[in-house]
Amino acid sequence: MTSTPTSKTHIAQTLLSRAHSPDTASQQFTERIKQKPLFLRATSPSAQDNRSRRRLERLRKKEYFLRHQRPKPLSARQKRSSGLYDMPKEECKHSIFKGLHSLWITYMQEILDLKSDRKSGLVTPSSHGAKLVSADYHGAEVEVVRSRCPSRVGMKGIVARDTKFTFDIVTENDEVKTIPKEHTIFRFVVPFPTMELAVTEDETQLQEIATAVTPTPLVFELHGSQFENRAVDRANKKFKWRNIDYV
Repeated sequence: MTSTPTSKTHIAQTLLSRAHSPDTASQQFTERIKQKPLFLRATSPSAQDNRSRRRLERLRKKEYFLRHQRPKPLSARQKRSSGLYDMPKEECKHSIFKGLHSLWITYMQEILDLKSDRKSGLVTPSSHGAKLVSADYHGAEVEVVRSRCPSRVGMKGIVARDTKFTFDIVTENDEVKTIPKEHTIFRFVVPFPTMELAVTEDETQLQEIATAVTPTPLVFELHGSQFENRAVDRANKKFKWRNIDYV
């Protein structure tokens, strides 16, 4: 005779078979005991693992800080070495800046409320002084009328760059000159808008456009010593009366 090996039955299955039917006991044993996940407790980390975890957290915080930090501004040496302030010679032509000067004249005429119908108000320091101080002078045609350096007197050109302490102008000879504002008086002219008159003839009923004689242009003198600030800063700067130190 040969004996067949009997498989050992799980004790939980034996207990379930006593309380439930065979199908129910088999189903509950499979779902609740046989397929139940076994949760194991993780081993305690070593001192080296804790050190690695802290180092990783520091690196993540540093990376987050650098990612959300504003870029550091360039230093003066880096700006000079990168050529940020350099003006290309092929673009420093007086003929090119004439168009900018025409736009600047229109811009100043709007600031000073100059109209072509001769109804413009009187331009006085009290009424238009604050506007002139906060105006932008890129494109203005300036002339040096007084300076401590006699060789600069008479220089004339269109302002290509208006910095805090200097004016970079382009002369008619296509030369770029840097003139300091300190102890220098600049002169610039703002003409009145051109006025046109329509004359109607009763017999022919034709209209002839005749250009009227424009008034004398407005001539201003700018004291550079009282004007040492950038064009961006002048827009929000309040106008204050100061004693003029003549050079």
